[in-house]
Amino acid sequence: MPPTSGSRVSTAAPVAARPPRSPGAPGRNLGLDLVRVTEAAALAAGRFMGRSEKNACDAAAVGAMRFVLADVEMDGVVVIGEGEKDNAPMLFNGESVGTGRGSPTDVAVDPIDGTSLLAFGRPDAIAVIAVAPRGSMWSPGPALYMRKLVVGRDISDGISPAMLDAPVADLLAMVAERRREHVRDLTVFVLDRPRHAALIADIQAAGARLMLRTDGDVLGALLAATPGSGVDLLLGIGGTPEGVISACAVRALGGAMLGQLAPQKAGEREAILAAGLDLSRIWTERDLVRSEDVFFAATGITDGVLLSGVRYSSDGASTESIVIRGRSGTRRKMSAQHRLDKLMTISPIEY
Repeated sequence: MPPTSGSRVSTAAPVAARPPRSPGAPGRNLGLDLVRVTEAAALAAGRFMGRSEKNACDAAAVGAMRFVLADVEMDGVVVIGEGEKDNAPMLFNGESVGTGRGSPTDVAVDPIDGTSLLAFGRPDAIAVIAVAPRGSMWSPGPALYMRKLVVGRDISDGISPAMLDAPVADLLAMVAERRREHVRDLTVFVLDRPRHAALIADIQAAGARLMLRTDGDVLGALLAATPGSGVDLLLGIGGTPEGVISACAVRALGGAMLGQLAPQKAGEREAILAAGLDLSRIWTERDLVRSEDVFFAATGITDGVLLSGVRYSSDGASTESIVIRGRSGTRRKMSAQHRLDKLMTISPIEY
């Protein structure tokens, strides 16, 4: 029937039925939201580079990270944070984060991996976050230190728990052989601490190269697990909470990690044993985060081997980040330009 005078004819296209979602579909990439969190921490903390103000660096990063994290669509609980509630007013262990909607998740944060590096203007300070399904991240409790070994995906199938106690020369020879290289071609990341004097001497005696940093063993693990980073292994004792965060990155990248609790502080051994933890156990990345559906994001604060630091200008700032999704194995490196005048109209954070 033709339209009558004055009637309205719809010109809208017919709406097709939405196809059902495939059970194998990749789903929402939470990592792209998480990189906003690390960018915020880096932008806020980067202002303190070289000013010798460690507490101010940390406070700026924590405040910015928490503010943006509150807007991420997830029902998160902090498993690895800034400490226990009584000692950490924000991002404490057990704190609920995110909007409260979406998937239940465990959250691990290190607003500044390498606070001293940032405070004293040294390279490789980064802001870090990792997220995995609820109940999948191990909580280390009173265990503060862990002996670690990290390698990349290309030699991950050659790593067994026994390798953690293998002589350094034998370990390096195995890695070199699998890579069809010489030991002198390898680079090992080690924290430059007195406890590592013998380890450093063994690496030097074997003929490998060393990358030494006073802080930042999450960055070291990330380098060791990232193809083409120029770092082949991480060895030595670092933080246990940082070990869990590192395991998220290592698992997402398909690398391998071994760890064993290595108490360093007075009373730490007794507290570990009282908590029922086994000091002889060798942990793998799959023990520390028991899911492949893990997200990891990091943003450079100071210039480093893997990521450029924050650059400020009269009208904004630039950042460089990496975001990794374990389920797909995708690794993205992202550069961003930030209009600080715009950001400051929607955020109370001083960038």
